[in-house]
Amino acid sequence: MARPITFNRDEVLGRATEVFWEHGYCDTSVSQLVEATRLKPGSLYAAFESKEGLFLAALDRYAQQSCRRLRALLAEAPDPLRGVEQLFEQLADSGRREARRGCLLVNSVLEVGRLNLTVQARARAHLAEIEAILRGALEQARANGELATGKSPESLAKFLMTTIWGLRVLGGTGADRESAQLVIAEALSLLRD
Repeated sequence: MARPITFNRDEVLGRATEVFWEHGYCDTSVSQLVEATRLKPGSLYAAFESKEGLFLAALDRYAQQSCRRLRALLAEAPDPLRGVEQLFEQLADSGRREARRGCLLVNSVLEVGRLNLTVQARARAHLAEIEAILRGALEQARANGELATGKSPESLAKFLMTTIWGLRVLGGTGADRESAQLVIAEALSLLRD
């Protein structure tokens, strides 16, 4: 009888995420995943069923970590709007490699989301969760009287998400930090009176 597969799932997903993030879904080979995860092909398939299954699990892990970091950032901020501003400051301050790699969720939508409805649905669900977190912060800011008069937390959250996507794509083009800061300043100017 074969021994059950034992490995640290989170570590394996972390390594696989790095490979997918660096090369994209289509250009990542099973041999690269085997090398990165240190699992044999049979073990990968037994645990994740397919390359797509591993990719979806990696997307889930990436999104969960992103949401956890965003919630922590907003919780530690002195007020909700300052938390949103800090999020954008982090985007502007990301290093060249981080900026070039962009967001794995956005990258996935651009690369395979139009062709693979499963990936599209998964990425869309994760992006909607991030948007909901931002909307919650903006609703709290409105309740605190901090949000610009007449602004809708729902439409602002959608606008900020679109701005984040654009910044992630801009970073992938190798644009300088100043270009990102101009976009961020304009976006954030809509939040306060």
